[in-house]
Amino acid sequence: MIPLLILGLLIQNPGAHGYELLSLMEKRHYQYIVNFTKGSFYYNLQQLQEKGLIEETHQGPNNGRDIHTFKVTSLGIEEFDKLMAKYGTKSEYVNLPVYGALLFADVYDKQKLLDLIQSQIDQTEARIALLDEYLATLEESPGKIDYFGRMNENSRSHHLVNLKWFKELKADIERASD
Repeated sequence: MIPLLILGLLIQNPGAHGYELLSLMEKRHYQYIVNFTKGSFYYNLQQLQEKGLIEETHQGPNNGRDIHTFKVTSLGIEEFDKLMAKYGTKSEYVNLPVYGALLFADVYDKQKLLDLIQSQIDQTEARIALLDEYLATLEESPGKIDYFGRMNENSRSHHLVNLKWFKELKADIERASD
């Protein structure tokens, strides 16, 4: 999915350089959509260039560093369309890694299990706080839909459901332990 993000960002921001795109992904919290690292981002950027899906628009020094800016090629637009159709029509079950661990909750130390659940509560509350921080900055323009903002609202709703579930599960485990 990283190629879709890079192509989409370059369509929105033609002439951007790699660091600028990576900063946008981090600022917009794209890590909640797809796991990426700095290395995986630059690897995908290089692959897109080698495949002729993006091309360099400028290469030159900037404060002593070589800066490479990019734009999407016509082949890149075609690939973007394919990736939009591929990912836009895909629907998957929620797959939280904690679900795998909970399969064996009945044979795991209860206090350690409670600690795991508390960890999930803490992480979920942190995600909700980040989303709240981002959503507080949104201003949807009349006649224009902010799709990313709407996705983050939806993500927040899912996290709230997860938080409620984790808290209820923790309370049930505590009651069963008494």
